[in-house]
Amino acid sequence: MKVVTGETMQRIDRRTIEEFGINGITLMENAGRGCAELMLNVLCPWGKRAIVVAGKGNNGGDGYVIARVLQERGWKVMTLVLARREQISGDARINLDRLDNDTVVFCPEQGTIGRIFPGLGPADVIVDALLGTGLQNAVGGLYAEAILVINGAGKPVVAVDIPSGIDSTTGRALGCAVQADMTVTFALAKVGHVLLPGAVHTGELHVIDIGIPSEVIADAEGYEFLDVQAVKSLFRRRERGAHKGNFGHSMIVAGSIGKTGAAALAANSAVRAGAGLVTLAIPASLNAILEIKTTESMTLPLPDAGTGYLAQEAATAITEGLAGKNALALGPGLSWHTETAWVVRDLVEKTNLPLVVDADGLNAISEDTSLLLRRCAAELILTPHPGEMARLWCNLTAADVEADRIGTARDFASRHGVHVILKGARTVVASPDGRIAINGSGNPGMASGGMGDVLTGVLVALLSQGYDAFSACKIGVFVHGYAADLVAEDKGEIGMCATDVQERLPYAIRQLTTESDVIHKEAPC
Repeated sequence: MKVVTGETMQRIDRRTIEEFGINGITLMENAGRGCAELMLNVLCPWGKRAIVVAGKGNNGGDGYVIARVLQERGWKVMTLVLARREQISGDARINLDRLDNDTVVFCPEQGTIGRIFPGLGPADVIVDALLGTGLQNAVGGLYAEAILVINGAGKPVVAVDIPSGIDSTTGRALGCAVQADMTVTFALAKVGHVLLPGAVHTGELHVIDIGIPSEVIADAEGYEFLDVQAVKSLFRRRERGAHKGNFGHSMIVAGSIGKTGAAALAANSAVRAGAGLVTLAIPASLNAILEIKTTESMTLPLPDAGTGYLAQEAATAITEGLAGKNALALGPGLSWHTETAWVVRDLVEKTNLPLVVDADGLNAISEDTSLLLRRCAAELILTPHPGEMARLWCNLTAADVEADRIGTARDFASRHGVHVILKGARTVVASPDGRIAINGSGNPGMASGGMGDVLTGVLVALLSQGYDAFSACKIGVFVHGYAADLVAEDKGEIGMCATDVQERLPYAIRQLTTESDVIHKEAPC
């Protein structure tokens, strides 16, 4: 599913009007009528009484059309306008004037809406037509008061285009925001619908056609929202006569004293994600324990001077061991030991295999990110969480990263020629050429140790199977979250562990590679 920013949607509207001669009043009529028809089809069990709370802009104009159509279909509707009549202009004014004056109440002054609202009579549904996708500043005054009244009314809420108060580009709540049960948006979903907290405020999202030409929609710059159908189309069918050599050999360099679990999780997840062969390269002192923890993987003991941390000499042993391998992963549980970090930087700079770097591998790179531009590998995937992303950028904080997840990931990927998977709720995938994907799978149960190690194993397995880096990133993050969703359906979110997710990987992949419909509740978008 394609998602766009509010600014892009404004350009879409403008091009539709200027190049194709479809005027604004027609688009507003189509938007309001489409929203009303959807409400009539979906919300009949909720009742037939509505209050439309409208602002003075075009979002309010959509609300006036909704009110008129619902009234024509037998609903009892009152419209509360947060302005004086003379403050409404353009297409919105045309539609306001089409309403029966007896069904419209003007509330232009702060401090009155709380008194007026209850007097409008009981409502089964509240329609939020206050603020649209153009909102950029924090909500205050009369509009903030109206949002608090709507949220406190205890009634189902339908938001028009986007819940009022949500930034359509970042998903952030600007001061306060309407909590909608359902949002009806037009032509394309907006980024604010799928990023948090906007995704939570959006509720159930419906995208309706309002007559914008298909070529305008196709030409619009946007991002990809990863859902079941999007990821299903990326998988390749396995031939019946295939053997393990057809699915690649992954090498994973991981582990240190106290962190053998990270190494085992990555290796076992690579197996579960379909790699034909997996070799786990670990400090020699840890080989015995990892021989036990990784039944299906081979191990490659590396020089560690008996410390449990990779020694500098390990770089040569790893390079020799890469013969015949198809992809390399660095980082899970490696530690930030001085010689180990040197090994990571040496490998990142010199290996020409498709490469995944996570965890302590990222910490090693953060000491000299210029090596990313000197590397030999054509495809490199970095998988930072916000704290690691901040260290890679050096001058950012984790809060800075969270404030602009898409921009941060996109800019780093472009500047350094790498693929970035910025982990977290609604993981962002950024490619060097500017393409962006936003993951729609996963749940809060994944907020526990080891989940990133599982993702690293999945990614290196996909690279080993010959998927290009961007496809591997998209498949990897979605399958990872989808497996966690399967765990949550079975066991719940609290107490979910990385091994649970690892063991569900084949089940997730099976559902995503079969032709039958997937029986699974989608993450809210």
